[in-house]
Amino acid sequence: MKRITWDQFFMAQSHLLALRSTCTRLAVGATIVRDRRIMAGGYNGSISGGDHCIDKGCYVVDNHCVRTIHAEMNALLQCAKYGVSVSGADMYVSHFPCLQCTKSIIQAGISRLYYAADYKNHEYAIELLEQANVEVIQVMFDERTIDFLSVEKTALYMELIEQLGAKGASEEELSHYKERVKELFGELLV
Repeated sequence: MKRITWDQFFMAQSHLLALRSTCTRLAVGATIVRDRRIMAGGYNGSISGGDHCIDKGCYVVDNHCVRTIHAEMNALLQCAKYGVSVSGADMYVSHFPCLQCTKSIIQAGISRLYYAADYKNHEYAIELLEQANVEVIQVMFDERTIDFLSVEKTALYMELIEQLGAKGASEEELSHYKERVKELFGELLV
């Protein structure tokens, strides 16, 4: 198995946090890091003890769900709650932050912003990050790297393909399925 980089590791942490999201529109995770140590993490969801979108539906105002607190804000607020300064720290986010989160990231003193996926990247957010000299780095991240059952899934698919072959499927048909498995899971067992 190939060892992942530190950037991929912290981005994987953000993607794991996103799995805790209670938002039905987009699951986002954020991790704050200093000196290769995780300081805090957050995901987008409702206030502690509040109604969640997965239970009550989104509360949309002006095409934006107001029920949720964004992942970036949750991570920053966790640090604020426990008196931990984030000045000079890095933030890893699964998706490019919205304008409001961008302003909070800048005001909190985050030095570097790492993100995996573009998501409605606001021009003014990009401009503000440049003005504040916040380094912005896109980390290419393959979410398959955090699929804990990928080996088992691939083995099952390969077993099924072998059974198709034993029942007379042509090599052309089998290669189509093998290629699909490769697209889904990479080079694991194909």
